[in-house]
Amino acid sequence: MLVEQIWTANNYRNFNYLIACSETGEPLAIDPLDSEKCLTIAKKMGWEITQILNTHHHHDHIDGNQAVVDATGAKVIAHAQANEQIPGMDIGVSAGDVVKVGKSVELEALDTPGHTMSHICLYYEGSDTEMPALFCGDTLFNAGVGRCDFGGEPSILHKTFEEQIFLLSDSVRIYPGHDYIENNLEFTLDREPDNQSAKKLRDKFKSGLDAESFISDIGLEREINVFFRLDEHQVRVGIADSLKIDVNSLDRQKTFICLRGLRDNW
Repeated sequence: MLVEQIWTANNYRNFNYLIACSETGEPLAIDPLDSEKCLTIAKKMGWEITQILNTHHHHDHIDGNQAVVDATGAKVIAHAQANEQIPGMDIGVSAGDVVKVGKSVELEALDTPGHTMSHICLYYEGSDTEMPALFCGDTLFNAGVGRCDFGGEPSILHKTFEEQIFLLSDSVRIYPGHDYIENNLEFTLDREPDNQSAKKLRDKFKSGLDAESFISDIGLEREINVFFRLDEHQVRVGIADSLKIDVNSLDRQKTFICLRGLRDNW
């Protein structure tokens, strides 16, 4: 599997992706908001986009669809229940469906509601020579998770994480829909000041590490992403102090929901 992570440099800080089969050079475009960049890079690589996958219906993920379709005739794939929200959608997928790219790349659709109620991630199980990968849209970010106040629900997002995301192996690379890692690390440290892994990574970015080309994985997220750290005493005590509630009232779900609310207003 060949992956081009495309930094849009727009105000929304979007990532777009081209995933190609190394045998055929056939690419899938994920959320190609910056259609010009996606088409230019595909042409440079000698690829012609045949499929578009939208992780969800928000305009900063679908507004580039038509330009790519007009240029290539690509088919638009999205969550089966998003057909009324995504103009020109051709193919609906549900949990467990496989999106095939070229001859050898198979991506499993995961139904991951929470940011929106019809959101999908794509999971690549890896091979003998490649680590697995998750193309996660706005469900999971580097050191953070998606908002839920634009058609989502934080309790549902928590359920998605408990039943799917937290169960992924540490080696799974993550490819999110946006770059917010530096702000997200600051939020982790606001909630868990003693988190040494988050401090070290934040300092690397301050020293010049390029956030726009950085690739995290689930193992690192368990260390630096406060939404993965729901049982940490310092995290729960901090929430209780901030919200003036009893720390003993915080189970994993309530901790997650409180963190999401605090991040929304941080």
